[in-house]
Amino acid sequence: MFDPNQFPITTRWPAQHPERLQLYSLPTPNGVKVSIMLEEIGLPYEAHLIDIGNNETWTPEFLTLNPNGKIPAILDPAGPDGKPLALFESGAILLYLAEKCGQLLSDHPVQRIETLQWVFFQMAAVGPMFGQLGFFHKFAGREYEDKRPLQRYQKESKRLLGVLETRLAGREWIMGNEYSIADISLLGWVRNLIGFYEARELVEFDSFPQVAAWLARGLARPAVQRGLLIPARD
Repeated sequence: MFDPNQFPITTRWPAQHPERLQLYSLPTPNGVKVSIMLEEIGLPYEAHLIDIGNNETWTPEFLTLNPNGKIPAILDPAGPDGKPLALFESGAILLYLAEKCGQLLSDHPVQRIETLQWVFFQMAAVGPMFGQLGFFHKFAGREYEDKRPLQRYQKESKRLLGVLETRLAGREWIMGNEYSIADISLLGWVRNLIGFYEARELVEFDSFPQVAAWLARGLARPAVQRGLLIPARD
């Protein structure tokens, strides 16, 4: 029997439905990967808003779940062998949920590893580069007199969009006709780049029609629309 009291994070964010998967997150590009995934696969879950603006990821309770102090993180009361599982890192969570539910990740060896390849591409390249561009373009970094960092991340973000543009030529989704965790990992970041980060003109986004069409298809999915708003902000 799962006892949520065994996990200190539940003392700060109590589980109203302890039998469900617990999501600790915020609607950021990394956070929405997991909420979109959960909405797509239909797994019951309970979402808890973690306020990074008030440094809630650095509280002792949250750090017991993710010692790296980042969202998202999950607590699955029905993990492998029926034992609770605490997990952080959005890419690892996507892989775990795909394997748990047998959805959005092919069981064909080649298709599977190629899908993971694109998830790692997002984790290692797209997320860090787009995030840095956002910092230097919109936030405190824009005040820096030295514009070389901004120029570097601008150039690299455009290059990465070009990689996606080439991949999506003749494909509906990253893996062809099959929507997958590769798409989920990337949608929030591309959306943020041209939306919240206000970098559409900076990266010449309209010169990447395949990426634009893919983004529109992804954002039209009902599960994506729901996931982008979870956890609900106050």
